[in-house]
Amino acid sequence: MFLPEHTRGGYQPPTEKEEIIMSEENLYTFENETYRKTYWHTCSHVMAQAVKRLWPEVKLAIGPSIDEGWYYDMDAPFAFTPEHLEQIEAEMRKICKEKLKLERFELPRPEALTFMEERDEKYKVELINDLPEDAAISFYKQGEFTDLCAGPHLDSTGRVKGNAIKLTACNAAYWRGDSNRETLQRIYGIAFPRKDELDAYLQRIEEAKKRDHRKLGRELGLFMLRDEGPGFPFFLPKGMTLKNTLLDYWRQVHKKYGYVEISTPIMLNRQLWERSGHWDHYKNNMYTTVIDEVDFAVKPMNCPGGMLVYASEPHSYRELPLRVGEIGLVHLHELSGALHGLFRVRCFNQDDAHVFMTREQMQDVIQETVRLFDEVYSTFGLSYTIELSTMPEDHIGTVEEWERNQDILKAAITDMGKDFVINEGDGAFYGPKLDFHLADSLGRTWQCGTIQLDSQLPERFELEYTGEDGQKHRPVMIHRVVLGSIERFIGVITEHFAGAFPAWLAPVQVKVLTITDRADGYAGEICAELDKAGFRCEKDLRNEKIGKKIRETTLEKVPYMLVVGDRDIENKTVSVRHRSGEDLGAMSLGDFAARLKAEVDSMEIK
Repeated sequence: MFLPEHTRGGYQPPTEKEEIIMSEENLYTFENETYRKTYWHTCSHVMAQAVKRLWPEVKLAIGPSIDEGWYYDMDAPFAFTPEHLEQIEAEMRKICKEKLKLERFELPRPEALTFMEERDEKYKVELINDLPEDAAISFYKQGEFTDLCAGPHLDSTGRVKGNAIKLTACNAAYWRGDSNRETLQRIYGIAFPRKDELDAYLQRIEEAKKRDHRKLGRELGLFMLRDEGPGFPFFLPKGMTLKNTLLDYWRQVHKKYGYVEISTPIMLNRQLWERSGHWDHYKNNMYTTVIDEVDFAVKPMNCPGGMLVYASEPHSYRELPLRVGEIGLVHLHELSGALHGLFRVRCFNQDDAHVFMTREQMQDVIQETVRLFDEVYSTFGLSYTIELSTMPEDHIGTVEEWERNQDILKAAITDMGKDFVINEGDGAFYGPKLDFHLADSLGRTWQCGTIQLDSQLPERFELEYTGEDGQKHRPVMIHRVVLGSIERFIGVITEHFAGAFPAWLAPVQVKVLTITDRADGYAGEICAELDKAGFRCEKDLRNEKIGKKIRETTLEKVPYMLVVGDRDIENKTVSVRHRSGEDLGAMSLGDFAARLKAEVDSMEIK
């Protein structure tokens, strides 16, 4: 069955991660990430073989496994259509039934080049030429098909369940991500060991399409995206209400935890960004200009401004930890092909905060921050997993400092009983970090929160505090976000709630629907009273049937509808309906307002 690469020639010692995986009982299940990706990588070869059988003229590029399934980049003289994808799926099922053995072999560089040149596979030739001189050049053969590949793979195409394969999309892709190179076609696929698992996955995908924040953003009037500003979202009135309500909540929570709020300039000179190290690491993604013959950059993050605020006045150990928050507008240049609704933009608000502390306070501050995260995420019904990201190759500071700070992060969350996994080499350039991956109602994960431990920027900016001994000391600090990009978080919760936001967060909390025009005046009085009480209310006075008004308001995902007619006017009541379809009956406006207030105050998810 599946075997690690080192058991099939070209020995490589197993990594620590591999040793852990090999000891687990789930070795041959999709719970095992290594097996899952090996399965999908094998599927990419099966797909490539199917394509070459159907259209031998197609040239192959690369076909890796990804987080969900695989893709293969191909150069075809025609555009792949859904009908083509169905043909490929059918041929893949045949290949799986053939139970072709996957055999690995190596060739010296000249023979490897000849092998692919004879098959007119120019992209494979380029890949071979780019390999290091001492690299083992390996291939995998299955039946008549052979592909350049480092592996690993399953031992037979028969291990793949043919009727649990689905090709999901075909998009354009530049060869090697270079817009100046050939435009290829990228076919995506997914597969599972059982058909019912595939069916469940496809059902989740269909549900995800219904929840797509771009679709809901248009339908609910939250935001818009325009060609005049690609990657720069426009928030509409209802979207601004949602955004401001979210930020009000952010401010309430942070006040509770002892934070003060600041605002720093959107543009600062190049010298500052060089001092912080951001110029070296982000200059290709920064928007720059020249003012008075001096280079300036629009800020890609808020950190250096926060350093200047701290340095603007002397500090004592008595003030520490000093918690400083900022909802700062930042800009990062993203390639146009990477832009995606609110998830990937060029302009966004980051809920940055910086906590300055003594070394003795580090663990307590980290744990306090995690408790804040727990409070915020539970408010939205979001669970999370934690990754500890360690020192990248491109870093500042000594290895000893990095290891010490990594150990502090480990100790802090371990002491809280939190589980975590190691993400090797993915720390910020200035320090290790804890990344919080949120799970939404469909089980999808989103990286939003982060806690980054930093002893480098305080050194670069020569930050100080006066200690209990009367001497000057260097503080340490954490950089942290809980929501992350506000725009992205709005996209996440829009899909999480499918646009049906809890009453406390909903742009419109109540809509008054009149049965006849005789109720127009009463509807106005109701809205005025609810508005006075602090609720967000609209009224629908159109001369339409009440059934249509209810249907349309339900589609608008307004939590509560108050239906009013002659009887309600006479009895001074409102007939209450929930967007779920539940009829709550007639009640006084005071009783309804008390009910809604309790729901809003508790931040109940309903």
